[in-house]
Amino acid sequence: MKKNENNFAFIDSQNVYKGTKRDLGWKLDWARFRTYLKHKYHITQAYLFIGFIPEHNDIYDELQKAEFILKFKPVLPNGDDGVKGNVDADLVLQAMVDYPNYDKIVIVSSDGDFYSLARYLYDNKKLLAVLSPNRDKCSSLLRKSAREKMVYMDKLQGKIAKRKSTA
Repeated sequence: MKKNENNFAFIDSQNVYKGTKRDLGWKLDWARFRTYLKHKYHITQAYLFIGFIPEHNDIYDELQKAEFILKFKPVLPNGDDGVKGNVDADLVLQAMVDYPNYDKIVIVSSDGDFYSLARYLYDNKKLLAVLSPNRDKCSSLLRKSAREKMVYMDKLQGKIAKRKSTA
């Protein structure tokens, strides 16, 4: 990987949240994660696809300060999780709209709905990595399409998790 590469990240925020906080029991530090993406994968633009809830403006401000490009989706009530902002189609569309603008991309999700995108990018040598928040709940379809490009975030906890407060 060359240092001057122009690589983009496309992040399914709800999938990342569920995979780290609910499934693995630790909270992602988004600013540390953005720094990790910049240094490890030379990510110049990191799209974060996220459901919009007006009461969370302070969170959105922090994410923008960490240099994420927020792509909002309206949320709908969901009995299991409170709300659902299905971002899959938006993420795939943005990845294809930006296709001529990046060298390679990193997809951050465990969702099998990204199988076709990952396979297409892999076949065209544009897939740098797929970061899965949870190895145990990662779609077998996504694993199949990303092949050796799969990376599991459980091994990254020390680099990207929120640090415990010493106060």
